Amino acid sequence: MTTLPPVQVAISIDFMKAFGLVPRGLQNKVRQFVEKFQARPTAPGLNYEVIRDARDPNLRSVRMDDTYRAIVLKPSQGNVYALLWVDHHDDAYAWARRRQVIVHPTTGTLQVLVSAPEDPLHPVPRAESQPPAVPVTPLFADLPDDALLRLGVPPLVLDRVRALASVPDFEAMGQSEELPPEAYESLGFWRAGYTVDEIIAERLGRYATDIPVAIDPDDFAAALDKPETRARFRVVTDDAELARMLEAPTELWRVFLHTSQQRLVQQKAEGPRRVLGGAGTGKTVVAMHRAVHLARAVFCGEHDRIWFTTFTRNLAEDIAANLDQLVSGPVRDRIEVTSLDAWVLRFLNGQSRDVRRSYAFRDNPVVKAAWEGACQAAPDHLSEAFVRDEFQQIVLEHALTTEDDYLRFPRKGRGT
Repeated sequence: MTTLPPVQVAISIDFMKAFGLVPRGLQNKVRQFVEKFQARPTAPGLNYEVIRDARDPNLRSVRMDDTYRAIVLKPSQGNVYALLWVDHHDDAYAWARRRQVIVHPTTGTLQVLVSAPEDPLHPVPRAESQPPAVPVTPLFADLPDDALLRLGVPPLVLDRVRALASVPDFEAMGQSEELPPEAYESLGFWRAGYTVDEIIAERLGRYATDIPVAIDPDDFAAALDKPETRARFRVVTDDAELARMLEAPTELWRVFLHTSQQRLVQQKAEGPRRVLGGAGTGKTVVAMHRAVHLARAVFCGEHDRIWFTTFTRNLAEDIAANLDQLVSGPVRDRIEVTSLDAWVLRFLNGQSRDVRRSYAFRDNPVVKAAWEGACQAAPDHLSEAFVRDEFQQIVLEHALTTEDDYLRFPRKGRGT
């Protein structure tokens, strides 16, 4: 007796974008449908309708109500179901007719291909009516087919990519998603001077060597497990996770990470790591997902704790609120978010000290008066610089709390 693989239900980033555009009054109905679909995509009540004139025979529509439809990937074999889009009846069907979901034959990733829209009002001129073309070197003339495939270019658009002769045409192909995002990004890196191997290493890191020699074009389950696929598809197995996704559908950072972000989140690091990037590149998003990963998979003991800190109190409050949306339960309880200042004050107050903030050290009159008093009380042969160094390097550095502790502290190497 053959045992079927477990059912996998995935939600695409396109579905979440479309769900965010559904009128708010109808979102609850869509949410109820998704919850039922995730729980049992093979339920008899679901009527998978064939989409006439669709490019992809694996795409189906599912009725939500009299006007709205979900577009679902339902392969002819295997046990994978993927929610791809949700829209008004006619618009949903139009979206599906231009899409085809494939397993890339070289990278093994799941890709959604978009065909160019037909425009009957502006037909492409016949070849004989076009003026003689000026010879132009194509943008990717130096890349052989196998290199283009390794960079994620689908076989169906190889000829179109090879024919690209201008940057605006390349950008238009990427913006329309006729070229999948990972392929568009990789080709952009190549034009910037990176080699094919450097691009793959940067994009996938340790996953670069995981690509098998032979890819099964019908194995959608294996494709869902690829790092690049997880940047656009999320397999949902937890009801609480699904609820958080549907409560804030436009906050895609909580669900979908770029492959380079995934690598940073899941890397095995010994010692400190520094992540560099300009404003808006996702450093804080990576840090939050990293904290969740550590609390969930590394430091998962009852008494383990992850401390997430920043210099800004408002940012710490925002991060704590975002973590509440990202994860819950014991994993969230193991992550403490405080500003550095707040943690230091709490620690010092825990040492039975009366601690007050001094934000402008040099200009604060109370602090200046305290230092002047300390220097005046010191013997004449001790300079103010020595007193400050003594306080910072001996008293603070070694947590000396009483006069006796200070007097007993070894003076070797201190001179005076």
